Amino acid sequence: MAQPGSPTFEPIGIGDETRPPVAVLPTPGTLFRDRAERFRKLADGHQMKPYLLFLAGIAQAQHAAQDGLGSAPALPEDEIRRAAEFGMPPLARDRFDCDDATIETLERFFDLAAAIDMPDSARMALERLSGADIDNWRESVFATLADAPLADRLGDHVFVAAGLQVQFARMAATLDQNRLVPVADGACPACGGPPVTSSVVGWPSAHGARFCACSLCATRWHVVRVKCVLCSSTKGVSYEEIEGVSDSIKAETCTECRGYLKILYEVKDPALDPVADDVASLGLDMLVREAGWRRGGVNPFLLGF
Repeated sequence: MAQPGSPTFEPIGIGDETRPPVAVLPTPGTLFRDRAERFRKLADGHQMKPYLLFLAGIAQAQHAAQDGLGSAPALPEDEIRRAAEFGMPPLARDRFDCDDATIETLERFFDLAAAIDMPDSARMALERLSGADIDNWRESVFATLADAPLADRLGDHVFVAAGLQVQFARMAATLDQNRLVPVADGACPACGGPPVTSSVVGWPSAHGARFCACSLCATRWHVVRVKCVLCSSTKGVSYEEIEGVSDSIKAETCTECRGYLKILYEVKDPALDPVADDVASLGLDMLVREAGWRRGGVNPFLLGF
């Protein structure tokens, strides 16, 4: 990765979006396979190559874990209707039940992850996790969903979060995106999760529009540009980038909340991935945080960085 240079700030146009959808659901059958490929491509010549290749293995295991799983059950109609009526996410994380289907998904993912080339510390965490009882798994699941990993199990967090990404993406894919409604600032309309990054997309139906990507279920939701995703302020929004590096990834900063969220210009580079390119652009995080901004995006694969 290029070394951080002086930050630059610039205004940005609103774009040419016309009535983009509230949300776009994930396609779990290809999501993790494509992400694994992106991690592998980003690893080539990167200072973080070993870690990016490890995450490529994680994403490949996420893809393979879906083989043989039954279809994710659809939510009851009354729950979907009530969520839309009261402006709530139908897959709300705070009401999630770690049921047998979730345990099966985690178990399959943990088994497949064992084949990944990984550091000894990660191997020990996975072995400890695989040997733990179901109650221990559930405790880790609820801590992960609260974005509050247990202090004595930080090594488990990557694996539990990755398994939950599979389960929630599969559940989100059963929803009707036309029935999702906006919820709180910076919250996914499907599960209530925080964004990992946002992207200006080049989709034919929403060219130039900005969509946030959920860090948990991978649903994308529309947020107008030049507006802070974290606090909804339209004042003091600026864009920071590393000079001499591709301008397809920037940090959107907000003077009102002092937070920032990366914005990826998929309209310029459709290969960009909300999770993989977030990890690979860690140098931008370092630059922005040194300037006093607080990261607003959540990425379980950046825990500890």
